[in-house]
Amino acid sequence: MTAGPGSPLRCAEEELRTLFLFEKLTPGQLTQLCRDGHVEWFEPGPVYREGDPATGFYVLFQGTVVLSRRVGDQEVDVTRTSSPGVYAGAFQAYLGDQVPQVYNNSMRVTERSRFFVLPAQAFAEIMRAWFPMAVHLLEGLFFGIKNTQEAIGQRERLLALGSVTAGLTHELNNPAAAAVRATSALRERIARVRREYGELAAEPHRAKDLACLNDLQDLTLAEMGHAPALSPLQTADREDEVGDWLEDHEVADDRQLAPVLVQAGLGTDWLDRVADALPKDALGSALKWLGCTVEAELLLGEIEDATRRISALVGAAKQYTQLDRAPYQTVDVHELLDSTLLLLAAKIGPDITVVREYDRTLPGVPGYPAELNQVWTNLIDNAAWAMRHAGSGSGTLTVRTAREGDRVLVEFRDTGPGVPADVQSRVFDPFFTTKPVGEGTGLGLDISWRIVVTRHGGDLRLQSVPGDTRFQVLLPIDTPNHDSAPSDTHEESP
Repeated sequence: MTAGPGSPLRCAEEELRTLFLFEKLTPGQLTQLCRDGHVEWFEPGPVYREGDPATGFYVLFQGTVVLSRRVGDQEVDVTRTSSPGVYAGAFQAYLGDQVPQVYNNSMRVTERSRFFVLPAQAFAEIMRAWFPMAVHLLEGLFFGIKNTQEAIGQRERLLALGSVTAGLTHELNNPAAAAVRATSALRERIARVRREYGELAAEPHRAKDLACLNDLQDLTLAEMGHAPALSPLQTADREDEVGDWLEDHEVADDRQLAPVLVQAGLGTDWLDRVADALPKDALGSALKWLGCTVEAELLLGEIEDATRRISALVGAAKQYTQLDRAPYQTVDVHELLDSTLLLLAAKIGPDITVVREYDRTLPGVPGYPAELNQVWTNLIDNAAWAMRHAGSGSGTLTVRTAREGDRVLVEFRDTGPGVPADVQSRVFDPFFTTKPVGEGTGLGLDISWRIVVTRHGGDLRLQSVPGDTRFQVLLPIDTPNHDSAPSDTHEESP
């Protein structure tokens, strides 16, 4: 019997038995296979494409098969073979509607090739009828691995959130404690202000001086903070100068007022103006009162700085979690990076220098910002860990953004020991980790890869030599098809 290329042909049971997949079947089973399936020739080119409905199970008789996967906007070959009996296609048909029945890779042939083709529905019915126990075992294995991966993936996400939470707690504690201390001190200063002012007001002939003091207070508050920043040596010299002035004018100080005035940017010029505006016998009391006012203003400034810091941290946390944002939106990657770096500052530590090399002209990127923040967290955490556990425990983390064609590049570069060349091809594999037991789940980079590649249609790649490790995230600028959720993949043979 003859037929043209692509036409179905009847199969021979004896030839099926020569393939390792069918060599243990009974004559009746081989007869049913030939009845339900057929032999088909394919000319060089695609046989099926990744993501299309999985309608057939293919077993190679002769020819050359190439299986490929889509990585971002590129097609990457994963298997090339000419071995008879290798199979691909609707490999998961026996799972029925429990999983999406689509091809998980693309298959093409590079020469005229001949296959035994079994419709997916027939393959599923045969598997369930002939091998019921095997089907149950395979289902348990498939979903067991899937559930384990999801559970550990959830733990990985919780670990990332834990890192951020720990950093946020640490970062919030400092300004919150500063605000509490300043508030307590401010209460005492305000009490002193009232007391000093009451003592001045108790003297009946001080009415004119009190009016003058109110003007001096306004002048003092207006001049505070306008002096240039001083070095520690300049500050000490200025305090000595102010202390000498107070001593020359017989103002009791005990070296407490001078540091306050210098901190507020007030020097001898301001003191001269106060002295010119008041009688000599009122100078000491007036300066004590003005000093309390200055301290209160400085404490208010500390509280303002602390609360502004807390507000910035809360804003960064909201930016990181995206709790009040749409799940999918066009985002500025720099805002996401800055919020993640801020929340991870404590975990990065003071011995690691963070350098930002941002291209602020980059356009927004469409995507899931909360998931991208998880990618940044994983990559920053890995870089910091590598540098902390190498040599002196210090290093430099450089976060760089740039445009590469129609994609945005986000690069994380660290000066750690690097990833050994023999394992670089495995770093994105599930459960693979170079960290000691108990310090890594091996899913951080796998999850990052799925978020970048599957969810955003981008690419995640590694370049590493000792002292220069770079994880590069490439995200498309044009809107991808974001309606599709990431799918769990199962590698077919070959």
